[in-house]
Amino acid sequence: MDFTLTPEQQLLRDGLTKFLGARYDLEASREAAKVGAGWQPEIWRSFAEELGVIGACLPESIGGDDGGPEELMVVTEALGHALVVEPFIDTVVLGARLLARTGHPRAIAIGEQIVGGSALTALAAVEDGSGGMLNHVGTRAEKSGDSWIINGAKAVVTTAPLADHLIVTARTSGDTRDGDGVSMFLVDLGDAVPDGLTIHAVRTIDDRRAADLTFTDLRVDADALIGTEGQALGLLEHAWDEATAAVVSEAVGAMRKVFDDTVEYAKQRQQFGQSIGSFQALQHRMVDMHIELEQAVAAQYYAVLTLDAEPAERATAVSAAKATVSRAARFIGQNAVQLHGGMGMTEELAIGHYFRRLTAVEYEFGSADAHLARFAKLAGA
Repeated sequence: MDFTLTPEQQLLRDGLTKFLGARYDLEASREAAKVGAGWQPEIWRSFAEELGVIGACLPESIGGDDGGPEELMVVTEALGHALVVEPFIDTVVLGARLLARTGHPRAIAIGEQIVGGSALTALAAVEDGSGGMLNHVGTRAEKSGDSWIINGAKAVVTTAPLADHLIVTARTSGDTRDGDGVSMFLVDLGDAVPDGLTIHAVRTIDDRRAADLTFTDLRVDADALIGTEGQALGLLEHAWDEATAAVVSEAVGAMRKVFDDTVEYAKQRQQFGQSIGSFQALQHRMVDMHIELEQAVAAQYYAVLTLDAEPAERATAVSAAKATVSRAARFIGQNAVQLHGGMGMTEELAIGHYFRRLTAVEYEFGSADAHLARFAKLAGA
């Protein structure tokens, strides 16, 4: 595997890093997340129009620059390093990249809006009791004339309160756990929530907006079905693996920042007349953090550079990476807080915000245990 970035990828990384360092204020982003709109639309427009980082990760079929997994890794790692709260993975990976693969005209049009920075999407695929399994779909869609009627519920759909469009999975045939029979539908939110949809909004521990959704005889037109009826699972699993690899890269960026800040703090913090970084026990702790970080980086490369492989190979690499990074995120986050002392959990210090994000990453797109089980099953096969 070649880990060397091309000159274009280096420019993408350097331009985004410079922009975030100069114009992405952590205090302003937390304010927007906690008591504001939940995101910063002007930052998102800059991503699309000024930097082109959204299009850099998307195919030409929807107006992107035909970027692939490497571009996705470069962008998401930089976003994680700056603790960006704007919904890049939900909208670009689980949204635009998935929509583009359907080839559906309406989906392509929304993908073009995403490239232009004028639309946000959320994927409503996970249900209570599903264990994160995408084939576990109890929500049902039934044909009624020229429409579809959707009934069911989805749990903790991140970005749903902000989204202009929902991508909803619903079963059009088969039993709850069947692989076949899962379809995808577009639900336009527009300026008002449509009749038949209830959105119970929540804010997660890492300051992101999410919602539990309930569908009660929600009527959508026939054109809302995107992709082949009953055959959406393959597309969903591909997008889910891409999003998992993207959050792995985001976590690596966050862990780099946390580790660097912790080392710098240990150099400056004085105890008994000397810096705490001179104490051998704490040096050993930081070495262990560094080892976990390097293992996470290796797993990140493995997952990202296998995203275009066959489904089984892709899934194996992604699960190995997610299990590795989940462990590293917990270890690095918890040790960073401990080395900072009580102030590590305060709102005033950046480390506390990064710790909460890393705690959420540990379970996002499946826990370490879930991915270890998936890896064992695939490796055994």
